[in-house]
Order: sequence, then C-alpha cells, then structure tokens
Amino acid sequence: MDGILSEKFQREGYLVFDDFVSSRQCQALIDRALEITEAHSQEGPISMFTTAEDRRATDEYFMKSGRDISLFFEEEAVDKGGLLGSTSEACNKIGHALHDLDPVFSEFSRASSVREVSRKIGLVDPVLIQSMFIFKNPKVGGRVDWHQDACFLYTDPITVKGFWFALEDADRENGCLWVAPGGHRQGLKRRFIRGEDADTHFVSLDSAPIEVDDPIPLEVPAGTLVVFDGCLPHFSSANRSQRRRCAYTLHMIERSADYPADNWLRPTLDRPWRGF
Repeated sequence: MDGILSEKFQREGYLVFDDFVSSRQCQALIDRALEITEAHSQEGPISMFTTAEDRRATDEYFMKSGRDISLFFEEEAVDKGGLLGSTSEACNKIGHALHDLDPVFSEFSRASSVREVSRKIGLVDPVLIQSMFIFKNPKVGGRVDWHQDACFLYTDPITVKGFWFALEDADRENGCLWVAPGGHRQGLKRRFIRGEDADTHFVSLDSAPIEVDDPIPLEVPAGTLVVFDGCLPHFSSANRSQRRRCAYTLHMIERSADYPADNWLRPTLDRPWRGF
C-alpha cells in the first residue's frame, strides 16, 4: 500500500478518489441499468428491499440473486396492484452479480484502475463477489440503516472491501452516504448467516451496539469513488428530493481468506467467483 493512503485508510477506514469515473462511463452504466430494468417483466416476482429487521424477509428470489441479476423494489413504490410507476422508477437496486454476468458492468468492474486501487488498500489476490446498481430514486429512495458490510460478507480474517462509485451527484438532500470515521476499529458487531433450511438470521458477535461518533456526510459529485473497510459503519437516509442518486457498488475479498459456508452469498459450480 502507498504510505500516505495506507495510513489514512487504516486510521479512518475509507478513502475518497475524486474524478475516478468519467462522465461518459457514469452515463454508460446508468443507461445499461435502465435497459436491464425496462426489460424486466412486471409479471415477474416483486421482491422489496428493506433494512428494517422487523420487516425483513428472505425468499428464494433473494437467495438466488447472489449469482444472478435480480431486481429489488422500493417499499413505497409498490402496492397491492403492483408497481407505482415504471420499473426503473420503482426499483431500489439490481443485484448481485452484475460484475460477472453483464458485459458492461464486468468490463467496468475489472478495469485496471479499479485493480490498482484494490492493491493500494492491501488486497493481494482479490475476488469480486458482489455488485449492486442502486437507484435511490426521487421521493421513494429508502433509508439504509447503519451497518457494516462484513456482517453480510464475512471472511476469516475479515478482508471485504467496498467500492462505491457515485454515478450522479450525491448530497444530504438526495441521500448521500454517511460514514463514521475510525468506526471500523470497533470490530464487527454481528453476522448475517444462512441456516440449514435456507433461512437467514443475525448472530451477535458483540453485545455492544455499533458506535457512531461524529458521522460525516460524503457529499460528492458524479465520478467519485469511495472505498471503505468492511467494518466501517455507514448509512444513507431516504431520498425525499426530486433528484435521483444512482451509484454502483462492488465488493471484494481476499482469495486466501476462509469464507464460511453459512454466509448467505455463495459461489456455485457453474458461476464461481472470479478476480480481475
């Protein structure tokens, strides 16, 4: 790792790279995501995204999405009659294998510039295991509560790193990311695991709640890359503005780390994880 970047990443748990993605690349990813959503039949399953544990449901559609391209919708954009508006206007995110199964996202995810950043933050032989296109649509874009990515993508030792690409301007009004600098040093608080019957639940690793001291908003323009440690607490508020806030996220782990079989996300024989 580069000395200055290494110290900052270890101290604060995240890095911000300005002007990392060109406006042309941002638009290309947005256009491709819109193509995917509009090709999705509204007659198919409507799986809603929520971070509220009392309303969280794990279904077969969600479990298969780990190695597929699946759509998840905003709770406020769905009623008993179906979607309120177009597919793209109601969509929360597309997940979770765009980086492997879609040529446009795969090429972007495996760019030499992305590989170089993974090296700078200490990954030696990374594999790309999860990706999401997040719409954060106007008025209905839902809140994502404080969480740690390693909760959902656990390895021993913990090696997961998140890459968050702002494809549109992000600010407090349209639900930008908030982070707790240095919060990764408190360690992982819990794990999200898959049971024997494909049910999922959380297991506590630390009875103390996530500590969020002096959180800061990452108000960044389109084209910015934010990289964060898997234990860094982060969240985003609901988007009640008139402006969308698209982003693309990518997660990597070290190939040599132990990946427990009770993680919800698993590779398959026909779709194994790949590196760069």
